[in-house]
Amino acid sequence: MIGIRTAYLYLSAVKIKFIKLFRRIYFTTGFYKSSLKSRTPSQFFFFPNSFLMSSFINYKKFKFKIENINPNEFWDNNYTSKEKKELHNFLWLGSIDRRVNPSILREIVSHWNSQNLKYRNLIWETSVISKRIMSWILNADIILKNSNFAFKRNFLESIIIQTNHLKKNFKFETDNQKKIEIITSIILTGLVFKEYKENYEYGIKELERLLKISLDEDGFPLTRNPDDLFNFAKHLLVIKENIKDSMEFIPEFLEKTLEKNLSILKNITTPLNNLPLFNGSFEIDLTEFYNCIDKLNIKIKKNKRDTGNIYLIKNKKDLIYFEAGSPPEKNFSSKYQSGPLSFEYYSDDKKIITNSGFGVNISGKAKFLSRLTSSQSTLCLNDTSIVGFEKNSIMSKAYGFLINKNFKITDLQTKNEVDKVSVQAEHDAYLKNLGCLHKRSITIDKINSKILGSDVLVNNKINQTIKYDVRFHLFPGLTAVQTIGGSTALIQISKNRALLFSTDEKVLKIEKSIFFGGNKVLNNYCIVISGRLDTSDKIINWEISKKS
Repeated sequence: MIGIRTAYLYLSAVKIKFIKLFRRIYFTTGFYKSSLKSRTPSQFFFFPNSFLMSSFINYKKFKFKIENINPNEFWDNNYTSKEKKELHNFLWLGSIDRRVNPSILREIVSHWNSQNLKYRNLIWETSVISKRIMSWILNADIILKNSNFAFKRNFLESIIIQTNHLKKNFKFETDNQKKIEIITSIILTGLVFKEYKENYEYGIKELERLLKISLDEDGFPLTRNPDDLFNFAKHLLVIKENIKDSMEFIPEFLEKTLEKNLSILKNITTPLNNLPLFNGSFEIDLTEFYNCIDKLNIKIKKNKRDTGNIYLIKNKKDLIYFEAGSPPEKNFSSKYQSGPLSFEYYSDDKKIITNSGFGVNISGKAKFLSRLTSSQSTLCLNDTSIVGFEKNSIMSKAYGFLINKNFKITDLQTKNEVDKVSVQAEHDAYLKNLGCLHKRSITIDKINSKILGSDVLVNNKINQTIKYDVRFHLFPGLTAVQTIGGSTALIQISKNRALLFSTDEKVLKIEKSIFFGGNKVLNNYCIVISGRLDTSDKIINWEISKKS
């Protein structure tokens, strides 16, 4: 029977579909184009700090010598849809040599305005426009350097036209991550242009509303996605710093929320300066972001407790991130990955055990596969994924693939004792269909420097045989070799360093796997403990130790 929440989301999705269709037709009309025009600002009140863009540039794909490019041909190449978005959002401005001749940049911008200042579906997608406005404003000092009056007027007019489009259509946006981008660009125009103070007031009002419905009381996104946390933090940082530079009063809610965001983000940042791969997160280098924080002399308060249902246990050079949260509400679940009680393990600041990461930067298929339970370092029964996804295409287009099954996490405990530190929890995701409860505990043995794991399966159904697989995905680049005894695997980290993975179970395998956390699919290995669960309960013990 269809749930009330699902029915509501379906009807909303149908409404969104027809509204989008009508709006796309309307956007192409001359009447709509005229409606976007309003007074052109006379000048920039101040030029924002371009260094704030550094955290938005996660790779140097567009680090090219701009002086070697013909501006007349810059927009004429046959780019893929993904490449077009990356080119038209202008984030690449943050990775060019700022000593470049600004006349070349002005020609590129002028050609863009002459060809694209009317609605075109891909390049006028809200996220692309928002990034473009931020990029133009934060790099306006170099773009406008030694410019003439005509270019300056056209440049400022273009920013306002695109901002007006965002304001007119903000209420139709359903993705909260795109909303924070839109709000940031609108606020920036209200700060740098005296004539558009109302944009600032409108943006601050919508920002406060968005944060209330998107974050929990600790400041962690309700999506439970670490990447969403970072996205909020970097946009709030841009907003706060520009409010300060414009000599406006910084709203208290903004100050407090950013403080919470940064504290949690710092707490879950891994030794490799990226985020643990839980619930829609992918590999993203936070180095430039923290460099920006340091340059701005921002002191991040230490977070003394675990938040976002991500629990850390640590001893010397062993560090484990443990995911122990129930799924988010359906309308926040479009990126949720089915990996309750999954974990990631670091030894000597090297990542050993990983989850697959979210394949959003690779393809739709990779994105889907990376959401399955088998792609996480946790237990999988009968080759089924813990949560299912809504298969309705209308809902998927409107909201993404939402989950259609819930479960609860119980018996959560963390302990830090003299000889050990541990975390444990239980989930009932397999209880309804297979009659099983899964309880996992992971302990760091401080005395012997070992990782001790236990997966307990409580079988509540009679006369049913269940296949189980406990997977431990190795980080790409690591190799594993099964020893002669069969119950131990040697994980080779470097030429002179290895770890031993062992279990008391009979079936231990090393399988080939794939990793989705970056910008392309990578091959890796996976250690798998397999077996059959009959009418009795089952305890699966495993450990990771240093090779002597």
